[in-house]
Amino acid sequence: MLGENTVNPEGEFKISFGYECNAHDGCSCLVPNGFESLPGKIPRNSSFSRLSGAALSANATLANTNICNGVIGAEILPSWDSPNSFRRIPSSPTLSRLDVLSSSLQSSMSNLSCSPPTPSPPEYDSCSFGSMSAPSRNEGFLNAMEVQVAGGAAGEDRVQAVCSEENGWLFCAIYDGFNGRDAADFLAVTLYENIIHQTRLLDCELKQDVTGDVNGFYPHSPFQHAFKEADNSHVEKPPAGTLDENNSSIKKSINNALVHDSSNSFRQGMLDSLQRALSQAENDFLFMVEQEMEDRPDLVSVGSCVLVILLHRMDLYTLNLGDSRAVLATYDEGSDMKGFGRLKAIQLTDSHTVDNELERSRVLSDHPEDPTVIAGGKVKGKLKVTRAMGVGYLKKKNLNDALMGILRVRNLISPPYISTEPSLSVHRISKSDHFVIVGSDGLFDFFSNDEAVKLVHSYIMSNPNGDPAKFLLEQLVGRAADCAGFSMEELMNIPAGRRRKYHDDVTVMVIILGINQRTSKASTWV
Repeated sequence: MLGENTVNPEGEFKISFGYECNAHDGCSCLVPNGFESLPGKIPRNSSFSRLSGAALSANATLANTNICNGVIGAEILPSWDSPNSFRRIPSSPTLSRLDVLSSSLQSSMSNLSCSPPTPSPPEYDSCSFGSMSAPSRNEGFLNAMEVQVAGGAAGEDRVQAVCSEENGWLFCAIYDGFNGRDAADFLAVTLYENIIHQTRLLDCELKQDVTGDVNGFYPHSPFQHAFKEADNSHVEKPPAGTLDENNSSIKKSINNALVHDSSNSFRQGMLDSLQRALSQAENDFLFMVEQEMEDRPDLVSVGSCVLVILLHRMDLYTLNLGDSRAVLATYDEGSDMKGFGRLKAIQLTDSHTVDNELERSRVLSDHPEDPTVIAGGKVKGKLKVTRAMGVGYLKKKNLNDALMGILRVRNLISPPYISTEPSLSVHRISKSDHFVIVGSDGLFDFFSNDEAVKLVHSYIMSNPNGDPAKFLLEQLVGRAADCAGFSMEELMNIPAGRRRKYHDDVTVMVIILGINQRTSKASTWV
């Protein structure tokens, strides 16, 4: 079974889960390879067929679950964590962001530890989360009657996967914490819910825009029209009074143009929604830190990198802060008339570290009056990453002042030094795309993008029903052991904490894209 330890008891994989879309009609069971198989007769709207995830810890990190008076650790995280398999949970407002932050937390604390949610604009009031009844299937494009969740913590890393095959979307996130796991834990209970909230507002906004086009000519229909393929040719709206409503060909042309515009508006709206959701999580976390730093001054140094993958129908959205990566394996079509494609690795995310010349230049230009903005290859001598959630002492002077002695940053001239501006992108999935590797930086300490893609591809070719995420971690352990002069067993017997000397916490997810089903097709490597 997927969750079983294949290394040894001391060095076990903390997380190992798998999921397969609609594998067997009419049944709910674990297929032989350990992947969760959902009931059949669900329409396949998604563009992925399988997902596997695995994580290995190296840091001896205790879960500081007392943030927000312990509510996050005691009440909320247990409802989401499922480290060894996917499990169903109802998609209900009781799990919504507003209930988590404003109801569960506020009712459990005498002093507010989390900032109140950002008020919705007045025009969105009709789409608020006020109802306590179960949502309908049409209340937003990321909603469903139930979802499947998996994930958990490994060292300072936290991984999260939420899937609705019914509605054709997959949410994956890696929160690579540092200086503690508080920020990663906070993200695990807020960011997904923030995204759901923001996309509901987007849904309302775009529905209003669509129904108002062409003097009411565009049909009042559910927002799924925006997901249909549209004619790429742009048809201009005719002057007022010249539209012959009896001309069906003109109607169709205008509809196609509007659908195309709606699709583009939707994609940009999705990227904006992801950014707003992250900004809300950042504001909430730093507010909580300011409330609790008197008792826990270490919170001001806690932070997390963020990598989010949202796969909705044929669009793959990415949001990242820091140095985790999403790498697409895609076939280079047309290289062989017989269909033997060449596989290549395409990094979908930016690397936000001082080693990236673009990031280094940005940080220097943002702080021209500070000669020590980068010292010892780190921002203010503290962090290699240039963008992250949390890490308040490099963003606000009052949070830096909470630290004592050598922990405090000297000459904090022009904060913030660490940005929370994410890199965002959307990739339209094609028949050439094969799989996506989503990993924390610990994976890429040992493998280049090309090496990781080559390993996963060769494994899938020989083990089409296997677990590529776990396989990739096993290969990493072998390489780390070789570098240290140990056997795998010797390395994994080293206790967490001491083992951090040889490798970092590592989290990996592999998403097999199901549009082309090319796992049996011959290929060559470039």
